[in-house]
Amino acid sequence: MSALMFPKKPARKRGRAHARHSILQADTDRRRCWLCMRMHDYSEKISLHKHHVYEGTALRRISEAEGFFVWLCPQHHEFGPMSAHTDIGVRRSLQKEAQREYEKHHTREEFMRLVGRSYL
Repeated sequence: MSALMFPKKPARKRGRAHARHSILQADTDRRRCWLCMRMHDYSEKISLHKHHVYEGTALRRISEAEGFFVWLCPQHHEFGPMSAHTDIGVRRSLQKEAQREYEKHHTREEFMRLVGRSYL
C-alpha cells in the first residue's frame, strides 16, 4: 500500500550532448558576432543567434557536441546578403575554419568520420 502513496518518478530522457564552448569563438566574445569581428567591428550586440556550422539533423548534433558553432548577429545569420544561410562563401569559410581548428588536436580521418567530408 505504501508503494501506491508515492508514484514512481518518470524515467529521465537522455539529453543531447552540448559543448560548453565554441572551438571558433572565445567565451569572452559571446556577445560579439563572429563575422562582424572578422570585419573589425568588435561592438557588443543585443541579439545574437547560435549558428551551427554543419547543417542537417545529424550534423547539427555533431556540431553541438564538438563545438562547431559561432554566435552571429541576425544580419549575418539569416537576413543579410552576407549571411551564413544565404551566402555559400560565408558558409564555406565557417566550415573550413571549423575543420582547421578541429584538426589542431585531431586527425583529418577523425574529422571525416564525424562530418563525412573534408572542406579543406
